Amino acid sequence: MLYGSECRAVNCVHEQKMGVAEMRMLRWMCGHTRLDKIRNESIRDKTGVAPIAEKMREARLRCFGHVQGRPLEAPVRRCESLVTRHVKRGRGIPIKTWNETVRRDMMYLDISEIMTKDRTQ
Repeated sequence: MLYGSECRAVNCVHEQKMGVAEMRMLRWMCGHTRLDKIRNESIRDKTGVAPIAEKMREARLRCFGHVQGRPLEAPVRRCESLVTRHVKRGRGIPIKTWNETVRRDMMYLDISEIMTKDRTQ
């Protein structure tokens, strides 16, 4: 489920769907169904698994630290600085970018870019 999640810009709907799928699998592993009316917290305690949203956030920030550690001439860093100008976009809310998702994760955990580069913490 987490394969490639560090490269995706996920929104709240995606995180919720991943969490639902994860809980379905955890219930299946424990041999319970929703009809048993067992709380998610007790199933998590029983299996000892962290929420998938936290794991996705951790993977994104780890990937961000690797990207920031690359020199500015590296292709991945050059793609980061590309600006799309004169592109006509559709109506509605703009599509969330990976950088916006990483910034939201850093604000949620109250960390800075320097802290993502430091592997000792």
